[in-house]
Amino acid sequence: MKTIAIITARGGSKRIPRKNIKPFLGKPIIQYSIEAALKADCFDEIMVSTDDKEIADFAVSCGAKVPFLRSVKNADDYSTTADVLVEVLNEYKNLGQEFDYACCIYPTAPFVTDEKLKLAYNKIITNESYSVVPVVRFGFPILRSFKMENEYVSLNWPEHVNTRSQDLAPAFHDAGQFYFLDVKTFLNDKKIFTSKTIGIEMPESEVQDIDNEEDWKIAEIKFTFLKQRS
Repeated sequence: MKTIAIITARGGSKRIPRKNIKPFLGKPIIQYSIEAALKADCFDEIMVSTDDKEIADFAVSCGAKVPFLRSVKNADDYSTTADVLVEVLNEYKNLGQEFDYACCIYPTAPFVTDEKLKLAYNKIITNESYSVVPVVRFGFPILRSFKMENEYVSLNWPEHVNTRSQDLAPAFHDAGQFYFLDVKTFLNDKKIFTSKTIGIEMPESEVQDIDNEEDWKIAEIKFTFLKQRS
């Protein structure tokens, strides 16, 4: 079985300029993802998909490969993760290389570790699953959530207004760190989330979506806390 790690890191970033190589507590944030993949020791190939020469050069200096640059078509604000992965896997096929499993790792995911990657790898090869993804629990039951219009709030599910929060089933969302995929199924369906997707629950302290400068600061605080605790 052959497995590839694909770190998706385009050059353009509107809200945080040069986000994918911006220093995060001492080193460019993409370096955390590359190092975790290298240390996991479950990948035959570790590559960075980028349209940016500076990112490509830095990735190679960290030990990743950049055998080709991402197309302009898949480097804009509207291309999906699935679009990028399909392009990468097809480009490798054109080069004579095919893989059984692929792991998409985001470049702004400093909480990804080699242990998490190995856990996901072991799950996808030992279960009849099409993908494995890290998930995190919503901090409060979404069935008690509100919508707000013109400053007025109303319950999304009023039938649960008197239901105790502890009696409601927990809900989860994508942790936004990595996706382990069965390549054959993915290329057929072009979907990351399927009826056979396994979730690995992550603690909230190890998850942070980074979309703006405030998110970045929160991620640094969480990361520092975890380092001090370990």
